[in-house]
Amino acid sequence: MSTVAQQYRYTPPRPPMSFNLAWPAGFGGLVGFLTAQGQFALMLPYLIAGAVIAAALAFVSIKFLKTRKLAGPFGGLLFFALGWAVFGFSYGLLVGIVGFILARMSIWLSTGDYRLNQPPYVTSNEVLWFYTFRTICGLIFLFLIAPIIVVIPLSFNQEPYFSFTAGMLALDSDAFSLRWYADIFRNGMAAPDAIAGWWSDMWNNAQWIRSVRNSFYVGIMATLLATSIGTLAAIGLSRSEMPFKKPIMALLISPMIVPLVIIASGMFFAFSDFRIPYFYEKGIAKSYLGLIIGHAVLGTPYVIITVTATLVGFDQSLTRAAANMGASPIRTFFKVQMPLILPGVISGALFAFITSFDEVVLTLQLADVSQRTIPRQMFSGIREQISPTILAVATILVIISIALLTVVELLRRRSERMRGLSPA
Repeated sequence: MSTVAQQYRYTPPRPPMSFNLAWPAGFGGLVGFLTAQGQFALMLPYLIAGAVIAAALAFVSIKFLKTRKLAGPFGGLLFFALGWAVFGFSYGLLVGIVGFILARMSIWLSTGDYRLNQPPYVTSNEVLWFYTFRTICGLIFLFLIAPIIVVIPLSFNQEPYFSFTAGMLALDSDAFSLRWYADIFRNGMAAPDAIAGWWSDMWNNAQWIRSVRNSFYVGIMATLLATSIGTLAAIGLSRSEMPFKKPIMALLISPMIVPLVIIASGMFFAFSDFRIPYFYEKGIAKSYLGLIIGHAVLGTPYVIITVTATLVGFDQSLTRAAANMGASPIRTFFKVQMPLILPGVISGALFAFITSFDEVVLTLQLADVSQRTIPRQMFSGIREQISPTILAVATILVIISIALLTVVELLRRRSERMRGLSPA
């Protein structure tokens, strides 16, 4: 079977050598142009030098090496040696990666493999547009992700700067440290070097630790409240006998549309007059309760939308069958309906937690100094004392967000499999 498949395997036509050399030369010229770093007198010489070196690398790879396994390491080592000898180690490392890619790309072009993922009848212009579109998508992704990625290496800077130092660009190990990560635990402590009682001192006095504690406390409580309200609202809106579904749905998800400044200002004035006898005589504004309610209001629409999407594929005959067997509505909910919609409920809860964990506008209005969360601490740090500790905290938040979004995606796929919308 494999012999027959190989016999009828599509073999793309091999392009001419001029085509194989033109593309690597173009990318090599671009690298040379960028190497000039805006110096007008060097732009043209570097562009020509980059194009010639890349074309020579492509010619050697195609004529003599002939396989990607040999061409890639050869191109990487060649460019690394040239870059290191002329501009230094860090530049050599960077262009070494470029050389590795260019050498492999030369073999990929010369064998015609770039047409394998396209139907045999497509024209050259259609193939060109296919790869141009993918390049545009890649550039958009890079534009969106670059400001986040650049924060991560800066958080390991030894110096108190928000820019790359000469030592960092030269990959000097002394230029990197965990100084700002340690500052998260030490900043604000009464006796940072004391051995006895350091845990109590850090837990109660370290500014960032108190902010982390407040963020998790407010986020967890707001998530529980938003998940309970949002799940019940989504189940109610999914029932056929529910009147005025669309107006109610629009009202419930309105916190996603209305500007946060307006919501925060409205809540502040409303909560200032909302008093609870014996507990909050002056109103619940500037209290944990007001902050939790405010964050829950912002997180509830995400729970409603996520659970409503899960309920679209839910078979209502299951609840009717449970009722016919004598199960009460509460037992039917927890034993039949809840297990099937649980991935959607957890996804909505994670979205609500991320919303609360990242919220700063509403926190500025409703929280006082004792309820300062991580975003508010970062906002205050930028205004009052600029410290790279903010970059270290931002890196940790990025990692937490990626982990939570990964869990959400896994739950979404599991929910689709349970509802039969995707193969197991």
